[in-house]
Amino acid sequence: MTEEQFIFPLGTVLYPGGALALRIFEQRYIEMTKTCLRDERPFGVCLIREGREVGEPAVPETIGCLASIESWDMPQLGLFHLVGRGSDRFRLLDSRAAKNGLITGTIERLPADPPQAPVDAGCRDILKVLIERVGEAHFPAPVLLDDGSWVSYRLAEVLPLDARVKQTLLEIDDVAQRQAKLREILISKGLVS
Repeated sequence: MTEEQFIFPLGTVLYPGGALALRIFEQRYIEMTKTCLRDERPFGVCLIREGREVGEPAVPETIGCLASIESWDMPQLGLFHLVGRGSDRFRLLDSRAAKNGLITGTIERLPADPPQAPVDAGCRDILKVLIERVGEAHFPAPVLLDDGSWVSYRLAEVLPLDARVKQTLLEIDDVAQRQAKLREILISKGLVS
């Protein structure tokens, strides 16, 4: 089943369950934010394939993550501060830009990971250390160290990886394969054996 959603191309990757703090000042995204708040609807976040975050509409990647506005503030006229929460991954089937540069697209939601997916012990152990060092408050509650999906997405968020690598991790449909890719990265950095 397909649906129409706003598409927000960014220089970052959002994962299911992840938080995204945004400072909205471009008119097209102010309009998008107002509509999303009014209609209680999400918007799609996609990594930029070509272009930039400001100015002309960027070309988005075809796999993204829906974000729902969890909290917002307008500290001054023409400026929104908001926090979006990642939900479903999606495939962008087509997109078009309005005259103001706001992109909308036809998407199909991708299947969610199975609940309580098996967890890779190496990935879990590294994430557990990171959580202990920076504090649980920096991670979405509840902390689910026994869920492979939660562990893989949180680890992909916090590791200092190139945005293209983060995009590759978002595109992997299978939890075990996503964790295997993360394990390869951890091994290459000497963090696990």
